[in-house]
Amino acid sequence: MTDLKFQISNFKFRTLALALLLSQASPTFSQAGRRLIDYADPFVGTENGGNIVPGAQVPFGFVHVSPDTERPNTAGYNPRGAIRGFSQTHVSGTGGASKYGNFLTTPLVGALRVEDLASPKAEESASPGYYSVRLTRSDVRAELTATRLVALHRYTFPASKLAHLLIEASSVVQPETGRNAVKNQRPVDAWVRVVAPNRIEGSGNFVGGWNPSAYTIHFSAEFSRPFKASGTWRDERVEPGTAAAANEGRVGAYATFDTTDDPVVLMKVGVSFVSPERARANLLREAPGWDFDGVRRRAEAAWEEALGKIKVEGGTEEQRRIFYTALFHCHYMPHDVSGENAWWESAEPHYEDYYAIWDTFRTHFPLLLLIQPERHRDMVRSLVDTYAHTGWMPDSRIAGANGMTQGGSNGDVVVADAAVKGVRGINYLKAYEALVKNAEVESARPLYEGRALSEYKRLGYVSLNYPRSASRTVEYAYDDFCVAQLARVLGKAGESRKYLERSKNWANVWSDETRSARPRFEDGRWLTPFTPEHFYPDRQFSYWDAPFYEGSGYIYGTYVPHDARGLIERLGGDEKFVAWLDAFFENSPTRERGFNPGLYNHNNEPNFLAAFLYTHAGRPDRTQQRVRRILVTEYLTGPGGLPGNDDSGAMSSWYVWAAVGLYPNAGQPFYYIASPLFERSTIDLGGRAFIVEARDVSEANLYVQSATLNGRPLARAWLKHQEVAAGGRLVLRMGPQPSAWGRDERPPSMSGQNHPR
Repeated sequence: MTDLKFQISNFKFRTLALALLLSQASPTFSQAGRRLIDYADPFVGTENGGNIVPGAQVPFGFVHVSPDTERPNTAGYNPRGAIRGFSQTHVSGTGGASKYGNFLTTPLVGALRVEDLASPKAEESASPGYYSVRLTRSDVRAELTATRLVALHRYTFPASKLAHLLIEASSVVQPETGRNAVKNQRPVDAWVRVVAPNRIEGSGNFVGGWNPSAYTIHFSAEFSRPFKASGTWRDERVEPGTAAAANEGRVGAYATFDTTDDPVVLMKVGVSFVSPERARANLLREAPGWDFDGVRRRAEAAWEEALGKIKVEGGTEEQRRIFYTALFHCHYMPHDVSGENAWWESAEPHYEDYYAIWDTFRTHFPLLLLIQPERHRDMVRSLVDTYAHTGWMPDSRIAGANGMTQGGSNGDVVVADAAVKGVRGINYLKAYEALVKNAEVESARPLYEGRALSEYKRLGYVSLNYPRSASRTVEYAYDDFCVAQLARVLGKAGESRKYLERSKNWANVWSDETRSARPRFEDGRWLTPFTPEHFYPDRQFSYWDAPFYEGSGYIYGTYVPHDARGLIERLGGDEKFVAWLDAFFENSPTRERGFNPGLYNHNNEPNFLAAFLYTHAGRPDRTQQRVRRILVTEYLTGPGGLPGNDDSGAMSSWYVWAAVGLYPNAGQPFYYIASPLFERSTIDLGGRAFIVEARDVSEANLYVQSATLNGRPLARAWLKHQEVAAGGRLVLRMGPQPSAWGRDERPPSMSGQNHPR
């Protein structure tokens, strides 16, 4: 979720960018002669709290080599900060505290120093798989590219007999200052060793950061020519000629080169969670030579293939740039560290850095299920394997340890989504065991795994005795629904009915008086006074202690993904529900009105589904209106182009779905139809394609007038998963006014007539 301090937008910047976007025409688009990666901008989201990493990576690669700056965000980068160097590992788009930023490499010229390393920059550029900048202090050009587990650096120095490369074994990203600095990562101990005339290796043990658990990581760095000289340092003390050093504080090694005749020095850095020897093996396997440009081309080819999973035509140049940048972000995390499992022995695929399953389950995982099915399957297998070896399926996990759990056990949703959509190759019986444990076994550490169940099972809700009580209750209820979904797929009818009944618990924190979710005491009394628009945290409650996590009663009142019909009935029927949602959107925060996050607030995920709920009330035209406005106002080009934290691709994948004209309800096998931005979107399903055509679409023509699916009239404003997965063509005729299309046959809802039992 988005950090509150980042949610206030830069009004002048974004208003100007929005005006430029809306002023552009919509010419016919041909991609002939232009690569898709040319549309993706790695700098989008590096400001405004997006916390995007701009450096070089391959899709889902663990190595994400990127600049680390002064005054960094959680990704290590501040566009206005001087560059301290280039570390090999990062997380991207995350709120809270940071993780990684390991093995910082810094080029220097002249007298050697290990303090005051930051340099102003010039000529900075980046594209998928490549980053370049000139460090003006030493006049060194740095270029970066990557494989899955190896970073390649190319440095072009001025002519000098004293050109240095420093590599710090103890480095981490540390964005917090003042009293919050306690949240930062820090080294416990680290060591380096010069093992050959052109090789340095080392390891570091670290604690703290986003999840405070310890982790160990190793590197092997090889240089394209022998050193002229080398040495180590500890803290501020340089030790020339030494071959090894260890320290509980800062520690590193350096290599000196003569660049008077040859200005270019290349370095490749393999990383590993297992050992320096494994890091060296990764280096030799993935980057055996010194063909920097060849590695860059292979990285670019991997990105071109990834972005080619959805090809769009039409729209504006700006919209295409936003779209492919968003799709680019969707391939950053989680990180594929298969073969690097240092925590248990297993032949299963292994992914780490599921930074925010509580966000990514909504949009990111369902997108990968369609466009990266093998990756998606392996990610789910990795989650199940994590349960098998640790005892819990995490809601987040980083560097071999569970992160925090904001609400429910939302890995349940990821598994259920895969099961009801027929994803094969997953041990669903073992997964069901994990889901039932989440639903039945009280966790000793509910902040990190499982649920706080004692009151939920006894009362049907979590009371104010517990932090995040009301938001936990509505999330637990949906998690129970997802347990029921998997039970049904496995033929466990009785257990499915049990968890379906428990999934009605959302109503136990629904207040008819305030027309919202509302916290309750253990004895059943409501929290009084209470304002449904009030946003938490506030002066009384911190993020983790509030009754709602980063939200309000109104926001969490919209979170009933499985029972929209039940919510509609609680509000008095379709018309009253539509009016209730209208108030939620029409008084929501905008850049013109200022900051009022208690109503619809797109820079946070809990209300992502809200705009699509109109369709359950027979008003898909309202869905089309709201979604189109979000698309064109909240997502822009430029460093501030994201409305908040990207949250491991959750924010960007919302855009990808909505721009295509579809949207998932995670854990259920259907998709809403919204208002596409593009004339044609072709989704590559691996041997099949699903095409969305929006005829006559424009800025004004945002409403669906009629639809056909594979040439036959389609009267509903939603699609079954099997209709999409089989491939086909959805044709929408667009117009400038709302129509009656799609109003009669409503999407599935637990309280409705068309939901599987």
